[in-house]
Amino acid sequence: MTSPEAAWLASSLAAARPRVISALLRVFRDLDTAEEAFQEASLRALHTWPRTGPPRDVAAWLILVGRNAALDGRRRLARQVPLPADDGLPERAVSDQGLSDPGLSNLGLSDLEDAETPLAEAIDAQVYRDEILRLLFICCHPELPVTQQIALALRIVAGLSVARIARAFLVSEAAMEQRISRAKARIARSAVPYGAPGAVERVERLAAVSAMLYLVFNAGYSAATGSERSVLCDEAIRLGRLLLRLFSTDPEVMGLLALMLLQHARSPARVDADGEIVLLEDQDRGLWRRPMIAEGLALVDKAMRHRRPGPYQVQAAIAALHARARRPQETDWAGIDALYAALERMQPSPVVTLNRAVATAKVAGPEAGLALVEPLAGPLQSYVHFHGLRGALLMQLGRNGEAREAMRRAIALAGTPAEAAHLRSQLDRLAGTGAAESEKI
Repeated sequence: MTSPEAAWLASSLAAARPRVISALLRVFRDLDTAEEAFQEASLRALHTWPRTGPPRDVAAWLILVGRNAALDGRRRLARQVPLPADDGLPERAVSDQGLSDPGLSNLGLSDLEDAETPLAEAIDAQVYRDEILRLLFICCHPELPVTQQIALALRIVAGLSVARIARAFLVSEAAMEQRISRAKARIARSAVPYGAPGAVERVERLAAVSAMLYLVFNAGYSAATGSERSVLCDEAIRLGRLLLRLFSTDPEVMGLLALMLLQHARSPARVDADGEIVLLEDQDRGLWRRPMIAEGLALVDKAMRHRRPGPYQVQAAIAALHARARRPQETDWAGIDALYAALERMQPSPVVTLNRAVATAKVAGPEAGLALVEPLAGPLQSYVHFHGLRGALLMQLGRNGEAREAMRRAIALAGTPAEAAHLRSQLDRLAGTGAAESEKI
């Protein structure tokens, strides 16, 4: 069992990682060097802190120690003469080649054990927001494919191992290592600016960062089973909390975090003991994580008070209506239908319309829902949920032959074994209905 001390050390290092790597990246302008420096600083922290106690500023300690370790490594590679003992002067007469930040270059090199000094505290804490943003912006560089953005963010910002990321996305470790290496190489070739992001860039790239976080979350949420994938939801929420600390008054960031919290709160009830998917209306709501729901609802209310609605806020409001219903029959489907209509206006999408069709069917019946679904056949022909919902609505209307064909198509497109098993069970119900009808003839 992990001791409280070990757990505290692990959580402290994980929390400090984004700021530390971003600061080291600004100094060395190389992702691999920044990562290695952080790992070396973390190892020294694990060795030092249990004996001396944690520093007042964990991130500053790690930045200074990581920077010094990386510089020592560069000097060893250059076969330079070892540094003399610390003479108490604020600076040493050494050549820090490869550094790009004069402010950090001019910080004195202290002994690696001596980070509780004014030198560590001299690191500008006021650039914290820009440091984290810079790192997130680099991971969401527009030249990178989305798959590489996600992989790089999980490796660099969240600190997940390559093996764990590979398992989460069902690819080999070698393939994931190659994906991350390609992303780093592309960033190195593209001359990414390492200065503080400007106001316009912040707005433009904040949307990309938010989308990346939600893609990470959905990658975990869409997997009904598997502990390796559930960790993606946890990491997305952790990074969402970080983003909210950076943009504490942005209602869309509040909405994004609220949406992830409210959806993830239902996770314990989404799969039964046999690994089968449990639909929302059949879930044991006593298993929902009420503290997580309370936090999500508070964020939704806070975001709405800003009166600047956006897509994440609307989606969070939909999730909130589900979360507030203690029983399925208490769900405000009319309110959900209206919110989806608003989301359609803000962010027109066939998937949004498909989701709205569920609420419309609850309010006005399956025929009204199917009327929204049928026009989506072209753009959603390869989307499993289109065929699944269409099959379910056709089944409610008694059009069992068409329903069977839709369900078979959905099974062929299923992304997980649990999803395929759930659809197959609905197809089996149709087969049973057909047999019963044959006996009546």
